[in-house]
Amino acid sequence: MNKKLKLWDATMLVMGSMIGSGIFIVSADMMRNLGSGYWLIVVWIITGIMTVAAALSYGELSAMFPKAGGQYTYITEIFGKRLGFLYGWGMFTVIQTGTIAAVAVAFGKFSAYLFPALNDAAPLFQSGEFKITWIQILGIAVILLLTYINTRGVESGKLLQNIFTGSKIVALLGLIFLGFILVKKSFWSGNMSFGWDSFNNLVKDDKGNYLKLGWESISGATLFGGIAAAMVGSVFSSVAWENVTFVSGEIENPQKNVVKAMVLGTISVMVLYLLVNFVYINALDRDSIAFAANDRVAVAASEKMFGSVGTIIMAVLVMISTFGCVNGIVLAGARVFQTMAKDGLFLKSAIENNKNGVPEKSLWMQGIWASLLALSGQYGDLLDMISFVIVLFYMITVFGVIYMRMKQPNAERSYKTWLYPVTPIIYLLIGTAFCVLLFIYKPNYTWPGLLLILIGLPVYYVINKRNSEN
Repeated sequence: MNKKLKLWDATMLVMGSMIGSGIFIVSADMMRNLGSGYWLIVVWIITGIMTVAAALSYGELSAMFPKAGGQYTYITEIFGKRLGFLYGWGMFTVIQTGTIAAVAVAFGKFSAYLFPALNDAAPLFQSGEFKITWIQILGIAVILLLTYINTRGVESGKLLQNIFTGSKIVALLGLIFLGFILVKKSFWSGNMSFGWDSFNNLVKDDKGNYLKLGWESISGATLFGGIAAAMVGSVFSSVAWENVTFVSGEIENPQKNVVKAMVLGTISVMVLYLLVNFVYINALDRDSIAFAANDRVAVAASEKMFGSVGTIIMAVLVMISTFGCVNGIVLAGARVFQTMAKDGLFLKSAIENNKNGVPEKSLWMQGIWASLLALSGQYGDLLDMISFVIVLFYMITVFGVIYMRMKQPNAERSYKTWLYPVTPIIYLLIGTAFCVLLFIYKPNYTWPGLLLILIGLPVYYVINKRNSEN
């Protein structure tokens, strides 16, 4: 195969897949759950440690198994086809497609700032908090458009990815640089003055709108629940970096470049995220962060710094960011389903490449299901379900590093996890706490996410039985 993706392209894919909607939106929900700039920063730091620890651990596996399929390949090689299938099933039903759906809906959210009619239009359907809006329809249009673009070949997707990733990195750097220069009134001391004290303000009406009734002091177990709920946003904003492993087969010198791309990309993005949240805390008071219109914190901060023109510029840049993020995930994800199909664990039609050398049918299957998920829930609902399932499989994969060290201690490893075993253990401890707390405090979408994964078990046995008969 002709390798078309260099280290720079791979790093751009990592950063582009990570930087999407989250950093511009989720800090609002995080602040509603924690009510303190201090705790907001703490949660982002915890998430950063988790993310880099996972990337460092994955690097060892990418060096051992430098082929397309990434995480699916790692889990299958280490734990067998059944668990590998469950991951691939989770990718298709929740992880990859759900992330595409959530980010595409976020694109619609920021489009609605430029085109208020999208916000003002009555829902196409509503029952209680569940509704289908024109914002979701716009998100679906984006999914289908980018799916089509990526059927034109890797070069098309790569060019688009590099352009959009470069644009949103510039946007974040601009926001960071000007965030402390142009702000006339700083709210830093006020937001940080709460220290270890934490609060939430989460009361909604029957249609899901926040009532802003006042801040309630939280501590103990409730505080841990608030941290877990807040981490849903920060974790979601920090995932998808592993997408680069899905296209290892199309990267030059994958044994070295995949791990370099993951480590460089994740560290760079987490530093950017931390600095952007410094800007939010400096430019906006607690209520302005927590209750920014449609959670568009970045737009609210830009308005403080640049006025109305600045908000339009920021909204456009965020639209570019989310567009590029969806493209990166679409580009990478279909390769997993293709690899599964080659193993007899997915539809055979997903195997074949089109004349442009890409798995077109796999891309369209991914795009259609992601479109259906975009209709199924709002942004926050999708995040709850996705974050739990993603971290669960991250933990399994990270544990694979420890398992392989015990099972094959003398196997060739061109890269070894930095500070092993501390690095993978850190991730496993934080990840376990996160998943347990989500089960307790946010069960409405974590249980459905787990249920979708478990449904994969009977599907696996049916497929396996059919393969053995053939």
